Amino acid sequence: MGLRDLHIAPSSIFPCHAGLVPLIERSIITRITTSYMNGPVADAVRAGKLATPAILQTHGGRAAAIESGRLAIDVAVIAAPGVDAQGNLSGSIGRSACGPLGYAKVDAGHAKHVIAVTDMADQVLPRTCIPRGQVDQIVKVDSLGDAARIASGTTARAPGPEGEKIAAMTSALIGLTEMRAPGFSFQTGAGATSIAVAKALGPLMAERGIVGDFACGGITAPLVEMHEAGLFRELRDVQAFDQAAVRSYAADPTHLGISASDYASPARADAVAHQLGAVVLGATEVDRNLNVNVTTTSDGRIIGGSGGHSDVAGGARMTIVTTSLHSKSGPKILRDVLHRTTPGASIDAVVTEAGVTLCSQRWLHAAKDLQAAGIPMLSRHNLFGSHGNTAPREWPEGRIVAISEYPDGRVIDVIRAN
Repeated sequence: MGLRDLHIAPSSIFPCHAGLVPLIERSIITRITTSYMNGPVADAVRAGKLATPAILQTHGGRAAAIESGRLAIDVAVIAAPGVDAQGNLSGSIGRSACGPLGYAKVDAGHAKHVIAVTDMADQVLPRTCIPRGQVDQIVKVDSLGDAARIASGTTARAPGPEGEKIAAMTSALIGLTEMRAPGFSFQTGAGATSIAVAKALGPLMAERGIVGDFACGGITAPLVEMHEAGLFRELRDVQAFDQAAVRSYAADPTHLGISASDYASPARADAVAHQLGAVVLGATEVDRNLNVNVTTTSDGRIIGGSGGHSDVAGGARMTIVTTSLHSKSGPKILRDVLHRTTPGASIDAVVTEAGVTLCSQRWLHAAKDLQAAGIPMLSRHNLFGSHGNTAPREWPEGRIVAISEYPDGRVIDVIRAN
């Protein structure tokens, strides 16, 4: 068609999007704004093949940028597993059912032109994600993809012994702190250790007769099971992370689909991220100032991005980072993170296989209860002095290839070419 200099702004980019690399190399795509990227496109960005630095936003920051017009969308192409005869869209039904269309909701509401792509038209929808008034065209294709692959990656892994130990200590920490507050609400990620935390919390809540207000985030089977057991009144779901969550969303009216704006827009005081009690997050690296990296590996390869990490870390009453002390590539507790995704001021506790480190003054009162429960406690000095790598880092000196934004749009760090 002769189009060039395209700016693409998907919510995330994965290995299945490798077909974009030749378009980047030919300068058909010259700008990328997204919340998360890994795989061949991320490697191409790190290698400096994109004409301009990629912009890595948070989930809430992306929603706010679209709603304010700072990130203007000319054309939104939305995969819609189910479309009814009137043109309403849903992710709750169809052979490619994927659950809530939480990120696409914001795109559909503000793009100049919206194209829905479906492999199941004229369905009776159990619930609508995007109303017909926001859709300009509908295109029928043979297949949207393999919905079973939703659970690929970290959501499909079981934690090892270290992960199980970390999960047990984390659930005990929540049980002795935030779970005591009225209206308990909770979010965890989709990594193996985070899912293990959710599984450990269920019996603890049942034993104490605690019913939480809601669980939130990308929803997984353990959270569905807790909700179905009556441990949470609602699930507030931006995206489903496995088939159990997809089925629950289709059938359960208290499993609510929310938009990325509802979830974490910094422009909204009522965003769910600002109502959370306890949130459990992972880390690629943590440094002496509690800054967290979930964007790059220790050698600078782009493997992710904030997603909702800094959104909820800044909004929750208690933010817990779980990580092992070491990975295959080396230590994870360092003098300085290579890339700052989430600032240390947002972190209340760090849990490793060595024990729990309370980082915020407001939770130090819980130390005695944790020790009495037999949970090893580490001071920040011991965590970073005894278990961390205190050697200074060598910083890349290549040109800037990506810029990470905080939820409010401020630059929090940059990534340089290798």
